[in-house]
Amino acid sequence: MGVLDRRRALAAAMLLALVCAACGSNQESPTPSTAAEAIPSPAESQTATPSPSAAATATPAANQPVGAAGPATTLEQAYEAIVRNVGPSVVLIETSEGLGSGVVLDDRGDVVTNAHVVGTSKTFHVVTATGQRVSATLVGSFPGDDIAVVHTTGAKLVPATFANSDQLKVGQIVLAIGNPLGLQSSVTDGIISALGRTVTEDNGAALPGVIQTSAPINPGNSGGALVDLSGDVIGIPTLTATDPQLGGAAVGIGFAIPSNIAKDIGTQLVDSGKVVHSHRAYLGVRLANASGVNGALVYSVDPGGPAAKAGIPAGVLITKLAGQPTPDQPTLATILAQLDPGQQVDVTIERSDGSTETKRVTLGELPG
Repeated sequence: MGVLDRRRALAAAMLLALVCAACGSNQESPTPSTAAEAIPSPAESQTATPSPSAAATATPAANQPVGAAGPATTLEQAYEAIVRNVGPSVVLIETSEGLGSGVVLDDRGDVVTNAHVVGTSKTFHVVTATGQRVSATLVGSFPGDDIAVVHTTGAKLVPATFANSDQLKVGQIVLAIGNPLGLQSSVTDGIISALGRTVTEDNGAALPGVIQTSAPINPGNSGGALVDLSGDVIGIPTLTATDPQLGGAAVGIGFAIPSNIAKDIGTQLVDSGKVVHSHRAYLGVRLANASGVNGALVYSVDPGGPAAKAGIPAGVLITKLAGQPTPDQPTLATILAQLDPGQQVDVTIERSDGSTETKRVTLGELPG
């Protein structure tokens, strides 16, 4: 190496030393900590409070993947646990009229479902989550709340845990587990969209206090389980809203009977073979819609019922109930579903000659 080359090398070495000194001046170079070093002691975790600047500048450890064990992973694990734990408690019900779902009510082989799932059938086949197919018979049905119970023989069923539906909150995440279109043990998710809805079924029965959910409910889901993130049954998926413009099901608007009602009515059917206390108001009339009139047509009156005792005859229109207009049968059913047994209400009737009269009626309890 020549003299000029040696001078150039010496100058480069001096420049590198100056640069390194400037980079490290007045500050120690950071050293990576291990995962164990990054975890504070119990005492530190109770007293230490990170400053805003520390929180803003903190970065994940080099060996910690972004998002690992984060909220998304935790929620996914919760979903998996729910399906694993609740799935065995949801069964497929085969009737002569179609397919539906059911939830195991107790350890005696009783399964709660919708009354419209069992329909007029008395015998059924139940398919468990493991594929076992057993026979079942009808215990009882209560169309007023669209609840029924069937009893299975020969299967070892896992009872579901029912939550207190009075404690539900709008916005809770829920899963619907059932057998839509015969696709056994299917799961959909959503939230509780609203509580305390009153909806009317195709047969004119009004269901009070139902849960509205965005979890998709399809044919075959009826009678299945709507569960919370604890894996407890909070409702029985029953029906979907109908889009009045398109004529089909409204996407994201489904309804479930609250677990408190399902368990109460189901237990009464098991214990007594019928519903002893429905907690539902009863007027004691059979109604129909009549074209060209503004009211619900009374085509028959139950002997000895509240309407009969108040002097309401067949053949009249009920135009008001409890001060609210009743232009048709579904409207009257919805209003009645929100009233209580024993409550005294005014009922306005219109006779065929156009004359009107208001009767005071003491409502009874809907018989089972």
